[in-house]
Amino acid sequence: MQRTRRWDRHGSGGLTFTELGLGTAPLGNLYRAISDEAADAVFDAAWDAGVRYFDTAPLYGLGLAETRLNRFLRGKQRDEYVLSTKIGRLLKAATEETRDGHGKWFDVPARNEVYDYGYDATLRSVEYSLERLGVDRIDILFAHDLDVFNHGSQAVLDTKLNELMEGGYKALLKLREEGTISAFGAGVNEWQPCQWLTERGDFDIFLLAGRYTLLEQEALASFLPLCVERDIGIVIGGPYNSGILATGARKGAFYNYDPAPQNILDRVARIEAVCNRHGVRLVDAAFQFPLRHPAVVSVIPGGQGLDEMQSNIRAADATIPDAFWSDLKANGLLRDDAPA
Repeated sequence: MQRTRRWDRHGSGGLTFTELGLGTAPLGNLYRAISDEAADAVFDAAWDAGVRYFDTAPLYGLGLAETRLNRFLRGKQRDEYVLSTKIGRLLKAATEETRDGHGKWFDVPARNEVYDYGYDATLRSVEYSLERLGVDRIDILFAHDLDVFNHGSQAVLDTKLNELMEGGYKALLKLREEGTISAFGAGVNEWQPCQWLTERGDFDIFLLAGRYTLLEQEALASFLPLCVERDIGIVIGGPYNSGILATGARKGAFYNYDPAPQNILDRVARIEAVCNRHGVRLVDAAFQFPLRHPAVVSVIPGGQGLDEMQSNIRAADATIPDAFWSDLKANGLLRDDAPA
């Protein structure tokens, strides 16, 4: 069974996360279509290994990931698992020709994404997700993709952040106060918007994708200490930085959704050399590094096939010697202040 971490910021019982969670974007047919049976096999492997935290979003497969989770979770006791989904996009019916996500999402419902972080849209989004998921409650809601990466410029992002604080944030507070949800935060690709939100509101948990990894630790300078100070939990998505920390510095490796540049390939090769000296798999180190920070409650790599899922399970179970982390620091490959 998986190791667990307890989060109880409000002293009301909180949530118990498995250190290994499952992110469901790949199971929404990201970049290629997989069958319902193949998706079920990944879910079953995760459950059988003790995984009890599942993260999803309306965006993933334009609703497909949530509906696949519905089938998998049906019949399971609701108190046995932790479930998070996201707000910030509403899905509108479209035709196959006009739908969003061609070339990214395959064999998915014909839907268009509409960004909306307002009060009413947040409540509607939760209602729609409850229907797609077939559950009576959601544990955590993340405001999705409040970052420059998705909105294209700081000016547009600033508008969306203010839209959330003036509207959706009030709905999230209401849902938490009523006990409809246990926690809320944001799921983003950059730590800076998380810090901006933390300085302006009462947020519980952030899902940070790819920004606290073996390759990136800038968040240690200000954001992560602020989380420790305020008992804010961190879920780490994208621990392999789009794949290079799982595949290694090989030709065609991906970093942040694009082919890895030479400087990243070189740095990963140096990390691999330290791995080889200590008999540590690169993917094991990449998975376990974020868990050494006290704010981190779970790491949620995606798994589109059984091989990837089994590799993640093995990474969660691996034992890594303390000398390995010391060696990374001695070679300038980890920040000195990184908990290790």
